[in-house]
Amino acid sequence: MRVLVTGAAGFIGAHVCRHLLAKGWQVAALDNFNDYYDVALKHARQSWLQQHFSDFAIQNLDICDAEALNALVQAHRPEVIIHLAAQAGVRFSLEAPEQYVQANLVGFANVLEAARHSDVDHLVYASSSSVYGNPTGGARQVDEPADRQVSLYAATKRSNELLAHSYSHLYGFATTGLRFFTVYGPFGRPDMAPWLFSDAILAGRPIKVFNHGNMARDFTYIDDIVVGVERIAAKAPSQPYRLFNLGNGQPETLMQFISQLELQLGQDAMKTYLDMQPGDVQSTHADMSAFRAEYGDWHPTSLEQGLVHWAKWFRDFAGR
Repeated sequence: MRVLVTGAAGFIGAHVCRHLLAKGWQVAALDNFNDYYDVALKHARQSWLQQHFSDFAIQNLDICDAEALNALVQAHRPEVIIHLAAQAGVRFSLEAPEQYVQANLVGFANVLEAARHSDVDHLVYASSSSVYGNPTGGARQVDEPADRQVSLYAATKRSNELLAHSYSHLYGFATTGLRFFTVYGPFGRPDMAPWLFSDAILAGRPIKVFNHGNMARDFTYIDDIVVGVERIAAKAPSQPYRLFNLGNGQPETLMQFISQLELQLGQDAMKTYLDMQPGDVQSTHADMSAFRAEYGDWHPTSLEQGLVHWAKWFRDFAGR
């Protein structure tokens, strides 16, 4: 299958590329290598991919450049676009909202237009569990209302879902949004808790525990995410417009996560307890029934096993 992956030097994008290349898919890839975090990590992911697939290349291209994006899509004529490029981060959206408008709204509209004019069969795109806002109790279901976002980042992701629906309705190609839940694993982002906590713990610095630890997350290991993405990209769902949760389905408290991380790193954390951050949510929990009904069984990696892999990779990568 011919596929174009946007955001290919990002955390999820790099893992998706490697998985699909190993399956024998024809993968074209792009990334704008922006400096939201250290660009060296993005180049490290690219090098990691090229160690295994020497002829694989990631084109340096910004999805906000509609002309360049259209030219790339026309040249490769993918059957599927897996759109993972975005300005990430809830907290940064409070500081630089214009970057989210450009990348996540203008850029997404450009991807939709490129898909429409190139007869792409299926657009699979990253949404986020943050679209659910800050509800209380229970697992989040994809057919429940999602109109109370508490961050600009979340609002842009929900906007993507609405734009995708209109394009599927108007132009007849399949669009599938994936609401990712707290993804972690090797080559993860340095602005997220696994990296921040691991780096601080091994350096003997205190970690920041927001909302005094009274939080829960549906921590989802990266290998599970890429399997879900592959299944959906390989076979469009039965309806032209769909949304799916991709999460572990088993939320863990923040303190449980810290305890497991301390165990795998072999070192206790010094903790500084703080209030909730603006735009953050107290709990996430994925209901996976819609995915199971369409694509079969879902057997996610346990947090304990996922952190075994994470801790080994982080020690090796950081030289500790």
